[in-house]
Amino acid sequence: MLKVVAKNFADKSKIEEILKLYKELVELTRKEEGCIKYELFQDEKDSSILCMIEEWESRDALDKHLKSEHFSRIVPKIKKFMIKETELNVYNKLM
Repeated sequence: MLKVVAKNFADKSKIEEILKLYKELVELTRKEEGCIKYELFQDEKDSSILCMIEEWESRDALDKHLKSEHFSRIVPKIKKFMIKETELNVYNKLM
């Protein structure tokens, strides 16, 4: 199993547009084979920090997600509203 943590830094003035895009991305991704969890969180102290926390059955399932139509279409739109690069970590479950 894999856990993905993608920390994003949004333009605060664009949060509503960003959340609309994420809503579609989350709904479509949760239907994908191999997706265990796909959840978006917002930092309590800094509302511009949005963190996607994901669980995938395998690296193959994650790779298919990254190549999916909806990911390829929606993520570039989301990135336009970010003020700096995503901090992305992929973790392999040990225990």
